[in-house]
Amino acid sequence: MRGINVEAQYKWQLKTKPTEAELKTVTAFDAMPPAIAELLWQRGLGDDDAVTNFMQPNSQQLHDPFLLNDMQKAVERIQSAVEAGEKITVYGDYDADGITSTTLMRETLEILGADVNVYVPNRFTDGYGPNLAAYQRIIADGTQLIVTVDNGVSGLEPIAYAQEHGVDVVVTDHHELPAELPKATAIVHPRYPGSDYPFGDLCGVGVAFKVATALLDEIPYESLDLVAIGTICDLVSLTDENRALVSLGLQQLQNTSRPGLVALCQAAGVEQATIDATSIGFGIGPRLNAIGRLGDATLGVNLLTTFDEEQAVEQAKFVESQNKERQGLVQEITTTAMAMAETPENQAHQTLVLAHAGWHEGVLGIVASHVVEQTGKPTLVLNIDEATGLAKGSGRSVEAYHLFKALDANRDLLTHFGGHHMAVGLTVAVDQIEAVQTAMDAYATEQHLDLTAKQPLAIDLALSLAEITPDLYQTLQQLAPFGTDNPEPLIELKIPQLADLKQIGADQKHLKFTAVDQQQKLPILAFNRGALLPALQAVEAIEIVGTLSENTWRNQTTLQMMLKDLKTSGQILLDQRSNHLTQQLFKNTGAYVFFNPKLLAQLQTYLPAGSQAILATDAEVATATNITVVDEPTDLTEFTTFYQQQSATQLAFICYAKHSAYLDGIPNKQQFATFLVYLRQHPGIEKARLGELATYLKMQLPLMIFMLEVFFDLGFVRIERGLISAEPQPEKHALESAPSYQQRLAKIEMEKQLVYSTFSELKNWLKTIS
Repeated sequence: MRGINVEAQYKWQLKTKPTEAELKTVTAFDAMPPAIAELLWQRGLGDDDAVTNFMQPNSQQLHDPFLLNDMQKAVERIQSAVEAGEKITVYGDYDADGITSTTLMRETLEILGADVNVYVPNRFTDGYGPNLAAYQRIIADGTQLIVTVDNGVSGLEPIAYAQEHGVDVVVTDHHELPAELPKATAIVHPRYPGSDYPFGDLCGVGVAFKVATALLDEIPYESLDLVAIGTICDLVSLTDENRALVSLGLQQLQNTSRPGLVALCQAAGVEQATIDATSIGFGIGPRLNAIGRLGDATLGVNLLTTFDEEQAVEQAKFVESQNKERQGLVQEITTTAMAMAETPENQAHQTLVLAHAGWHEGVLGIVASHVVEQTGKPTLVLNIDEATGLAKGSGRSVEAYHLFKALDANRDLLTHFGGHHMAVGLTVAVDQIEAVQTAMDAYATEQHLDLTAKQPLAIDLALSLAEITPDLYQTLQQLAPFGTDNPEPLIELKIPQLADLKQIGADQKHLKFTAVDQQQKLPILAFNRGALLPALQAVEAIEIVGTLSENTWRNQTTLQMMLKDLKTSGQILLDQRSNHLTQQLFKNTGAYVFFNPKLLAQLQTYLPAGSQAILATDAEVATATNITVVDEPTDLTEFTTFYQQQSATQLAFICYAKHSAYLDGIPNKQQFATFLVYLRQHPGIEKARLGELATYLKMQLPLMIFMLEVFFDLGFVRIERGLISAEPQPEKHALESAPSYQQRLAKIEMEKQLVYSTFSELKNWLKTIS
């Protein structure tokens, strides 16, 4: 077995701390804990107004909705439709942002008394955004006004069709604006060219909320729960207006009376009273997204709008089952996709195009993310439809590779395509897949993509374990809600001592351990890092980066750290301690160190070719890079001398001994007395018959031999011509004064520390003698 230090997955970059002079320029920092002041400065909040707004988000920070492009036109057209009794269809989207947008717009129009219908496109039959066939059906069904939410700016043809057939379309969207915009009645968009709107990072439900505010002429606070969910799940910037919207929305969520949300929280195991951005991002959001990934996302709108508690519970249970199915599909497809990614052919590519028949299209974006995470390569994951000859799926990328640009330059190879820097959706003819792979690799070469380069990881604070306290955690929570552009503070921590290292989870894929420093302890959770267990058991020093959280179990709340990255350094220590010598223990090439010259002579021929057998006192110890300690020293002093002389990269411990002083112990005084009396009564006992005598006296032979050594040291017995006899009139001495007695005590202490300790205890002791 050969150990290796674990490298960090990311390039760690500790943020520069502001100087005292810089912090003094912001008077709001004076009353703050230093850690908060430093973090706010690092996040670009360098004046009193910015700091105050950030730390005290409120409704006064919401911008005037009429600053948005075409808001007045949108409001007037919707109001006229309501007054005229026109049928209005809200055309939404199938993800969490789209579902909450659709729900919010529907509820707003119902408050106004509108005749409103909703249409949530199907991922598999309609695709993303305005679909011509869907528009045709909606219009044929009597719709006179279409209001899009979370989509629309890319709907050139469907919207033109609607306008040609006398149906106006009000677009509310936030996605990337194409070169040619549709001729809609109004386009409400936070980044519309020439717009005066001060914040461009609203998501779909955020834009819908601004329309609702303008229509109702007041802030619809009861809708902020929906805004919080959509904003968090769409990963838009949690700064400026979005921070206020989410902060207010979380308060609304903690007290929401929506039966659907209450039931969804219960099904997801989310504590509604303490719901935060994390529980939405990892609990509520994935479940809402699962609906559209596997089926008709209209169910999500129904769940969020129902007033029937029984119906809400049943729908939430179904959503939970959909999410479990989604998780199973992701795991199954990811396993196959990773096997494909690791073939020699694909390992030679800088990018990956993985296509396979029978894959569920609704989860391929998640699968692509997993593949990118594990390989570091920009990846397309496609399902092949053998009936149509088309492959449809999603792509995910890394920061250094602009996936949209890579494919946008090759649109002639694709039948459908859209996306942005880090993610795309596409359809390609099966016979063009190889050409797409070639094009992606060519773009990687053109952009000098370096797959070996680690992504940077910005670290906020470097702390000692003693500094990580509940008070610090509560202080950091003042920066919440966390998300894009306001991440949870990342903390770098050097772990003085590692304890309780174990794999957890049904498939043992996760890791849990405890950082220890004197009386201070901090549990660490490392998701999907279970395979590191053997490596971490062997390392000398470990540093981690993670975020703090709280864990409540049986009404006890404790701090824990969620691991983001780790690295190890120093000497690799391997635990091969055994009281049986086997050939397997001597398979590595290196230096095998012995304390006992006789054992060295016996075992030298068993060592692998290229290895050397040396004594612990030999000069070669100092230059050996791979050492295996074969046997026990006589005491800790002998071992310490050896350990301080060596500087091996890897140090393995067998620590074999034929007999264990620690396990055998020391005879009690009654046993010493019994043996000595017997010797006095039976002079001239042959050494060869000690085994028989041990059986007769019901003693262990090694202990009898030890007692004999003590008696000899003290002059209690003599040995002449192989015969043992007691001295008739010996001087009195305490048993403990015998050198052999003291040597045995030293050996017991040595074995306790070196052989029979836990490996964690051994590693910690080695630190004290290094």
